[in-house]
Amino acid sequence: MKKFRQQYTIIGIIALLAACQPNQSETVATEPTGPRYVPNFNADSAYAYLKAQVDFGPRVPNSAAHRECRDYLVSKLEQFGAQVQLQSFEARAYDGTMLDLSNIIASYQPKKSKRILLAAHWDTRPYADKDSVRAEEPILGANDGASGVAVLLEMARVMSQDSLPDVGVDIIFFDGEDYGEPEDYDELQPENSQQVYWCLGSQYWAKNKHEPRYSAYYGILLDMVGAKNATFYREGVSRQAAPSIVKRIWDAGHQLGHGQYFIYKDSPDIVDDHVYVNYQAKIPMVNIIEHDPASEFYFARYHHTHADDMNIISRETLEAVGETVMYVVYQE
Repeated sequence: MKKFRQQYTIIGIIALLAACQPNQSETVATEPTGPRYVPNFNADSAYAYLKAQVDFGPRVPNSAAHRECRDYLVSKLEQFGAQVQLQSFEARAYDGTMLDLSNIIASYQPKKSKRILLAAHWDTRPYADKDSVRAEEPILGANDGASGVAVLLEMARVMSQDSLPDVGVDIIFFDGEDYGEPEDYDELQPENSQQVYWCLGSQYWAKNKHEPRYSAYYGILLDMVGAKNATFYREGVSRQAAPSIVKRIWDAGHQLGHGQYFIYKDSPDIVDDHVYVNYQAKIPMVNIIEHDPASEFYFARYHHTHADDMNIISRETLEAVGETVMYVVYQE
């Protein structure tokens, strides 16, 4: 995701995308008439899916680990009864490298007209550009990549083995989210450049949906949702594009006893995959992402370092996010 020291760039990107699209009237969420059945979210199972991804090593585009993990994710989603599509494409990285990328799309109850979109990115950072050692080597991305995917894999397993929600559900694992410019990159793009080298998969999907007329009632993006003592603030783009869905998610988190994770405080805009889903695909999407606007690290000490490994992962955090998202979806 884009670095906050380039705040003017972030504001410009969002303003440009919003200006280029018709006004989006955010869907008004209505409260369910009463509590509905919600299956149990198994944190141990989610943890196992997270570890399985990390065991492949860094899932950097164009690497063997990337291809092996892609095949694993497709296999698991098919095993869990989803209708799976692989959206493969090429994209040029900031340094000119051509990347072989794949968005993985899984659908449940594809004939349902009312749909919820759940997403995470599955690639990992090709270098540890915030680390003081081995900065040129790729990171494992246990939290930054694998955690969101793991939560959604567990939801897919539950939907295949328990009851389905009353809405159609689409899961997208976006590729190429984390192949942006490193911290010390000095070949700056011209100030009027509209090219963004982060979030390559969501940019591509927003312009080339797996179904040309695809839409969803709303979407939820999970990014870095597995670290110990994580905090999730109400991020700026989410509040602008989908305020009622933000409220529903954070209220559900507190209702379920996860208020220490879902913080009732606002934070600035973050450029992540939800920006392109919101402003190009025109689907209201909320980003649940670990960050702390009061911290000097903002995205935590481990962010884009080799410390982003299994040692920072918490089953309790995975459970808090998984239970909350599952509750919200099953109340539709």
